[in-house]
Amino acid sequence: MTGQHEIPLVESDAGAHDVLRNVFGYQQFRPGQEQIIDDLMHGEHVLAVMPTGGGKSLCYQIPAILLPGVTVVVSPLVALMDDQVAALRANGVNAVSLHSGMDRDAQDAAWQAVRSGRTRLVYLSPERLMTERMLAALDDVDIAMFVIDEAHCVSKWGVSFRPEYEMLSQLKERFPGATFGAFTATADEATRNDIVQKLFPGRGTTIVQGFDRPNLRLGVSAKDNWRRQLSAFLEGHAGESGIVYCLSRKYTEEVAAFLVQEGHNALAYHAGQDADRRRRNQDRFMSENAVIMVATIAFGMGIDKPDLRFVCHLNLPGSVEAYYQEIGRAGRDGAPAETLLVYGLDDIRMRRMFIDQDGEDQAHKLREHKRLDSLLAYCEAATCRRKVLLSYFDEEIEPCGNCDNCINPPLRIDGTTHAQMVLSAVYRTGQVFGAAHVIDVVRGAETQKILDRGHDRLPTFGVGADQSKPYWMAFVRQMVAGGVLSINIQKYGCLEITPLGRDILRGDRPFEFREIRAETKKARKPKASKATEVLSSEEDGLLTRLKALRLELARARRAPAYVIFPDATLIEM
Repeated sequence: MTGQHEIPLVESDAGAHDVLRNVFGYQQFRPGQEQIIDDLMHGEHVLAVMPTGGGKSLCYQIPAILLPGVTVVVSPLVALMDDQVAALRANGVNAVSLHSGMDRDAQDAAWQAVRSGRTRLVYLSPERLMTERMLAALDDVDIAMFVIDEAHCVSKWGVSFRPEYEMLSQLKERFPGATFGAFTATADEATRNDIVQKLFPGRGTTIVQGFDRPNLRLGVSAKDNWRRQLSAFLEGHAGESGIVYCLSRKYTEEVAAFLVQEGHNALAYHAGQDADRRRRNQDRFMSENAVIMVATIAFGMGIDKPDLRFVCHLNLPGSVEAYYQEIGRAGRDGAPAETLLVYGLDDIRMRRMFIDQDGEDQAHKLREHKRLDSLLAYCEAATCRRKVLLSYFDEEIEPCGNCDNCINPPLRIDGTTHAQMVLSAVYRTGQVFGAAHVIDVVRGAETQKILDRGHDRLPTFGVGADQSKPYWMAFVRQMVAGGVLSINIQKYGCLEITPLGRDILRGDRPFEFREIRAETKKARKPKASKATEVLSSEEDGLLTRLKALRLELARARRAPAYVIFPDATLIEM
């Protein structure tokens, strides 16, 4: 049985390259991997920040195979642990996990493998690891290394802070001889410093490999008609797998039902489903071709399906870090993939509300509002989106040529007069109404709400009747993103004028906005990967048969398809 494999026999003088080739089947390291492995092999503590899909797992799995003693990998999700263990066992490495989803006999067998030295890799959740019982058991084990995956969860400055992760800071005192490796894809400078301070203060190195994923095409659209926009986007991805992210459970089910009705192989995934249904849907997504997963953020961490060709957000993520992580699940095989973020004013209102309802820590709320401001700036950028995205992580690049703004640059237009129309309507209606009512005033709509309040007699009533409602919605959204208007969550999402907005209303400052274009019905299809461009029809048919065989093998082993062979290997065949 696969689960009974011993650690592969390697020569006593075998090095990282030998394990890379003979165990994992790769011929060369990706950028940054070799340095991290070398540091860990020499007992150097390391915080490694690498782009999603950059090969973080190999950086600690290879030292774990070569070092004497046990490596404990701290992982946040059961599904992530199980997938990692399945992949290692498929390569002949006897890794084990310990979690509540296993029966007692399986847990006992796994622990005996650790105690006896039959395995050098054990995966644990932080909650399980930091119990006194588990720590006491590990006192009797020769611990070579602790690996903290998704290490941004350690830091209170990060967007995914988890108190149980912070408890890991106690490990350095209890196991002073162990080496620490911390890995994450998203950590700004403050977060990085905090992780190091908690795990190995004053010692070790931080390696920031870079955040750029040049194979991802970036795109953002104003929310107009999500059904039409999603259908147009998916026209360029027929027969491909991807993820569609939604903010709520109800919306997730609605979008999945719509896609099924449109003939797509779509599944829903959210925390409101029972565990069996979530597991079945995730297994189908990982093992089958051309599956669209419609999900909340409950789905994704640790998902390693290398051939995802797209990620679409139908709501605004919570921050740049969250957005970067979620789009990073596409194109892990290095082939072209496409992303689309569709958002509207209601998304901004909801995100602000979530932040303001998140506990009593005002400093935390301020940080989260600023993070959201940064994401809005990305959404409304008129320059290269990748340049804006990477600048958030202190990385500077030239314009990428692979985002919507580079491919079809927007115009910057003087919108001072239009801004003054909106600001005047907000001011004269008392700064107590949301965008829909303010726009109705500007456009001169004789709604009952306007007539009851006498807003049809205001000087600004109808001054913007020459523009459509979608135009004004997009314009107001840019005013909010640009800090000219704010959305007051405590007052049910009403628009209020900021100090910058008052300057513009008085004529002391101009307001420029990016050109508002009518939505097109055709989505631009990403270029085919170089590997598949040269396949003949006969070769393409063979590739299809190889994928079918791979799926059979994956199901037999109850493992994800990529564990058997990645697409790149099938194409080489």
